[in-house]
Amino acid sequence: MHIHFNSAKTGTENAGFVSVDAVDDVHAFHEGLPGYAPTPLEDLKSLACDLGVGQVLVKDESKRLGLNAFKGLGGSYAVAKQLCTRFGLDMGPGTFEELRSAPYAKRVAETTFVTATDGNHGRGVAWSAKHLGCKAVVYLPAGSVKARLDAILALGAQAQIVDMNYDDAVRFAAKKADENGWTLVQDTAWDGYEDIPVDIMRGYTTLAWEAGEQIKLNGWEAPTHLFVQTGVGSLAGAMAGYVASLWGDNRPKIIVVEPDKADCLYRTACADDGTLHFVTGALDSIMSGLCCGEPCPLGWNILKDLACAFASCEDAYALDGMRILGEPLGDDPAIESGESGAVTAGVLAALMRDPSLEDAREKLGLGPQSRILLINTEGDTGRAAQ
Repeated sequence: MHIHFNSAKTGTENAGFVSVDAVDDVHAFHEGLPGYAPTPLEDLKSLACDLGVGQVLVKDESKRLGLNAFKGLGGSYAVAKQLCTRFGLDMGPGTFEELRSAPYAKRVAETTFVTATDGNHGRGVAWSAKHLGCKAVVYLPAGSVKARLDAILALGAQAQIVDMNYDDAVRFAAKKADENGWTLVQDTAWDGYEDIPVDIMRGYTTLAWEAGEQIKLNGWEAPTHLFVQTGVGSLAGAMAGYVASLWGDNRPKIIVVEPDKADCLYRTACADDGTLHFVTGALDSIMSGLCCGEPCPLGWNILKDLACAFASCEDAYALDGMRILGEPLGDDPAIESGESGAVTAGVLAALMRDPSLEDAREKLGLGPQSRILLINTEGDTGRAAQ
């Protein structure tokens, strides 16, 4: 594992669109989704004791909307926002039902959304299209697990695995959108394509809002450290911006974690030259949900100011994290996690247990008083669709 310590600014000027005041409508919208419920925030007391820290909290997104991952939050909000903008409607708890009602149903049914995905984001878009009665087309990159394709097909979307990596699949989806008059719903941004990625990132803040409410209701103190995994950086940027707004000067130190085969944010942070740095090629980590080679500028603009450190790690950390969460100590609950969901648990454990990482542990201020927040971003998304 390689860790770059960021001489971050303290400003949040790039994070206003995911701040507490900016996203009231987002969690209100999600509360109106069919099957919505806050996902659990598990307090792993035995693990915390074993690692020598004060608290380990895990936000378990394997329980999200029956989708086994957090991505449905961003996709559902962005899809509904596009339709509401088209029809002049406000977003709120009743949005989904209003869009399904007689005045709009026919026009909704004529709309097609398209995206590229490693599986979880596309499944969220397909879920939204199914519930709203519109169409979805989804492209998965080469090497995608067939079970992820099948899960998307089971939701009624058109989907196929294409012979290209994730970033090229994104460009392919954008080309198909232009050719066919479809709406691209992509969880990364580029010049001229920012509004929808902004809405996707805003959608992710419901996860952070729930965690903040759960921490408050349990009478816990704010976390001192947030470990967050990232592909293009949209989730990490959304989380960083929201928690900075929520907890202000008491905000946690943010550690961004990536697979070493697709560590575009780590490389960008190390270069520190004002340029986004890409990773090309197969991007063949087992953490398929994080195998993205091109950073999202929106996420990076937040993380460059707020992240404490960027970690690039081998697949072994993800495997260790799956074991840690799935085979708990003492009375801790078992947490089903996929490789992308578990990697932060593996990285935290290594930082606390590995003598060779003692210097990094001290620089991060990890110790008996530390309160850690992790996000299990996905469950076993490689299993067959139910």
